[in-house]
Amino acid sequence: MCGICGFIDQNKNPLVDDAGLRRMCLSLKHRGPDDEGFYLKNGLSHIGLAHRRLSIIDLSPLAHQPMANENGTVWIVFNGEIYNYNELRPELEKKGHALKSHSDTEVVIHLYEQYGEDCVKHLRGMFAFAIWDERNGSLLLARDRVGKKPLFYHCRSGVFTFSSELCSLLESGMVKKNINPSAIDHYLAFGYIPAPLTIYRDVFKLPPAHTLLFKDRIVSLKQYWELDYLRKIKISEQDAASEVMRLLKEAVKIRLYSDVPLGAFLSGGIDSSTIVGLMSQLSDIKVKTFSIGFAEKKYNELDYARRIARRFNTDHHEFIVKPNALEILPLLVERYGEPYAESSCIPTYYVAQETRRYVTVALNGDGGDELFAGYERYQAMVIAEMFQKMPAIFRKAIKGVSGVLPDSVDQKNKLRRLKRFIDAIDLPLQARYLRWVGIFDTPLRVKLYTEEFSQKISLDGPLKLIGKFLDKSGLNLIDSLLRTDTNVYLPDDLLVKVDIASMANSLEGRSPFLDHKLMEFAASLPADYKLKNSVKKYILKKAIKDLIPPENIHRSKMGFGVPVGEWFRGDLKGLLCETLFSKECMRRGYFKPDVIREMVESHLSRQRDYTFCLWSLLMLELWHRRFID
Repeated sequence: MCGICGFIDQNKNPLVDDAGLRRMCLSLKHRGPDDEGFYLKNGLSHIGLAHRRLSIIDLSPLAHQPMANENGTVWIVFNGEIYNYNELRPELEKKGHALKSHSDTEVVIHLYEQYGEDCVKHLRGMFAFAIWDERNGSLLLARDRVGKKPLFYHCRSGVFTFSSELCSLLESGMVKKNINPSAIDHYLAFGYIPAPLTIYRDVFKLPPAHTLLFKDRIVSLKQYWELDYLRKIKISEQDAASEVMRLLKEAVKIRLYSDVPLGAFLSGGIDSSTIVGLMSQLSDIKVKTFSIGFAEKKYNELDYARRIARRFNTDHHEFIVKPNALEILPLLVERYGEPYAESSCIPTYYVAQETRRYVTVALNGDGGDELFAGYERYQAMVIAEMFQKMPAIFRKAIKGVSGVLPDSVDQKNKLRRLKRFIDAIDLPLQARYLRWVGIFDTPLRVKLYTEEFSQKISLDGPLKLIGKFLDKSGLNLIDSLLRTDTNVYLPDDLLVKVDIASMANSLEGRSPFLDHKLMEFAASLPADYKLKNSVKKYILKKAIKDLIPPENIHRSKMGFGVPVGEWFRGDLKGLLCETLFSKECMRRGYFKPDVIREMVESHLSRQRDYTFCLWSLLMLELWHRRFID
């Protein structure tokens, strides 16, 4: 796992110098503390590639990057892991390629020589890489199928720059900090900025499963993979469960290969418990597990994690997060590089920090919910579709229930969740989805924005983004929801959280559920194998019934929540008010000050719960102070 960056400058008088490349590379040191390398060459184009290395496989100098082919005409910088590289090596050698190291990076560069851009179709793993081909003057960028590894790029004035992180890209000196108003609107709607947008107008994220070719000053993008939810296979439940287990076990096994110590994140939920259970079966040594908890009981899952740790006799470690954990906010704002409102990045950072004390690689359960329908909103969507087919008199009666339900500021309160469900039940599909997964819905954003800011954006932008994937034509509703979450929420929120939090601690995260062969099989299963008679993850639960204790399989999903709402009313009240009521925040011109003040006061007095809204506004303002002011 590493950090990569570089540039092509096609000006006679280069605008990016070698010092700029070294600054870009230095800012990625946390992603690769073990080694650094540079490739610089002047010619018709001024070329620079740089690499920071976190050594995982082949610790020898032969794996040093940037890496070249035999005659030095093709160069690569690579971030990630290729799990099938040992299978690819003999195939390449039969075709005449000479490999000198045991590095997966060298396999990629020879695959490129053999197959060109299509080399990505042969890879099984997580990756972001750049290949400079001196023979035709092209730069190829690629990102893995799901978006585990990030890659940002910018093109202006004949200069193309790229990097693993936004902060690194700024060090090139080429990025003008022109804020993209549409990115702010998407951020408040979702809590994150979805690809290809970034907070800066002229900087973009390379979407997952895409390659980018830069040649003759032209940027060309191509999608090379997509899950097919329409192609369904005929298979019995028992055979499907057996195949799920086989593919999961294989995905875990190939992710256990490492030349450095590895362990696992363990929440006690179905997904992480399954990974730990399979690791224990496949490993010759005791598995190291790491869990995070809170003093507030309703947010604490440690008892479930301990049960799994005892069952599989793991070497278990725990960490309790307290309000003073927010001392790391400035560091997180710096590392994420753009506004990011997922508060669970805090415990994720701390569990990564604790884990890194013992291991360099950690497996996790990311992706299980998106493959097998693990979120409550999938059940809610099915009920909502049934509701909309009811006679008007019944719909009116059900909607009337919402008016008599008490408001609650307790996020875990069941009546509060019922009220939230009923309030959105009659909305169109896309608006309903956004209401249940988002932070600021459209009416609240309309209320919040100043007239000047409203004129700079299109309020239906977030709905249009969802509409690209949440389309029921030809798809079962559940498959449509899974497709949306896999293409939007998973790569742009969940995987960003884990990548940044882990790499900030120089820790590599591996996700067996996101093995593309398992994903393709899951997509091919009938929708009712995933959500059946209101049972979420039906086929996965069937597959692991002999592996995981029933009490862990059938427990209610807790989610990785953080009690910041209560912290805002206690230890963090000062930070919240001082930040959002400051002159700097009020004069940005995005929001109406009286609306922000009303939200803060309503939250502090327990009239309403605005936890997620206030957290997103706080993180947006802290980002401005670090990167703009």
